Amino acid sequence: MSSIKAMYRTILADHFPPELTITFGDQKLVYRKRTWKIPDPKTGELIESGLRYGENPDQEAALYELVNGNLVLGDCRFIEPGLGLVSALDEGGMLQAGKHPGKINLTDLDNGLNIIKFLQRKPAAVILKHNNPCGAAWADSLAEAYDKANLADRIAAFGGCAVFNRPVDQDTAELVHQNYLEVVAAPEFEEGALEILKKSKDLRIIRVDRFDRLEQLLHRRFVDFKSLVDGGLIVQQSPLCAILKKEDFKPAVAVHRGKEYRPKREPTEREYDDLLFGWWVEQGVTSNSVLFVKDGVTAGIGTGEQDRVGVAEIAVFKAYTKYADRLCFQRLGLPYKNLELEILQGKRDPEDKAEIDRETEAAKGGLVGAVMVSDAFFPFRDGVDVGIRQGISAVCHPGGSVRDYEVIEACNEADPPVAMVFTGQRAFKH
Repeated sequence: MSSIKAMYRTILADHFPPELTITFGDQKLVYRKRTWKIPDPKTGELIESGLRYGENPDQEAALYELVNGNLVLGDCRFIEPGLGLVSALDEGGMLQAGKHPGKINLTDLDNGLNIIKFLQRKPAAVILKHNNPCGAAWADSLAEAYDKANLADRIAAFGGCAVFNRPVDQDTAELVHQNYLEVVAAPEFEEGALEILKKSKDLRIIRVDRFDRLEQLLHRRFVDFKSLVDGGLIVQQSPLCAILKKEDFKPAVAVHRGKEYRPKREPTEREYDDLLFGWWVEQGVTSNSVLFVKDGVTAGIGTGEQDRVGVAEIAVFKAYTKYADRLCFQRLGLPYKNLELEILQGKRDPEDKAEIDRETEAAKGGLVGAVMVSDAFFPFRDGVDVGIRQGISAVCHPGGSVRDYEVIEACNEADPPVAMVFTGQRAFKH
């Protein structure tokens, strides 16, 4: 067992070259490998190394920063050197290296920045695990935003990466310290916050330089590479989110057999806020996906499924599960699964669980009044019906299905009617 534990702290040899050049016709992009002089997690000796390992402890990996070249293809000018965030991370930004960063730590951080770049209006926190958000929230204070994001899915947040859009203060640091996280990242850390966070010796604490330039990336594309098992590559432009304000949403209108279908009502201001928030979080969720948002907090996130109705049902299941766990933790101070175990062991009254289950069912997992966000259109009404049965009040999705009229009808048949808008673009992420 000790050897198995040790492999997660082992820094693999790095045989990747110090420089990488990619040629696009007569244009070249030059990348430099990022290494750091930080203490070895086993010996404490200062060593120079790059990533600890890749997705698994037996995979070598390297991080490269774009340092030269300005790629223009057609009418698209891609990100140029000098805007590095995660790839530009140096010892100055690595306030505590913890167990030494690995590939997943940095890809979680990168996707957190990908989401939080949209959420600059208010203090916000995004907690990620396996490159997907498990909880996201914004609020009047950073501590409140983190607390809400954490309670949205305490279970998945364990061992995750928390990304903040404001300097971390002591109140937020105290809340973070109560949990086990792998990474905490923010534009800065206020006086006293670092001392609290550093009590967790394995925690990677990262100050993200150039955070003030993050919003520039809203309008910039990067070259997205996908490697194939045969050694080949698929190269694409990165996506750009077209919905940056409520006016960017499009009316949900469909015509079928000469008849025009429209929702009975428009979203309210509160619903528009949640639809915007949800669509922005959706930019960082693995497709096929559906998520629910209520009052600026994710309530259930379904990711990476093959069918839309199935992922909607999974998002509902997760909302109920997380809601019950939140009630249990706040009321009894233990996770819901521990409560189940203690009842089986005869240590607790089954009525404790029954009461939580009744409250969760009555609240429909907190989904009454939530909005539903889908990264692609609903091919049938069954997907949106899943949300309507839980009491959602508004929906957004790209639109474009031949059965859009059925989906609009489903919203109009709801009591009260459910509002719907289109985004006019898909948000797949693989």
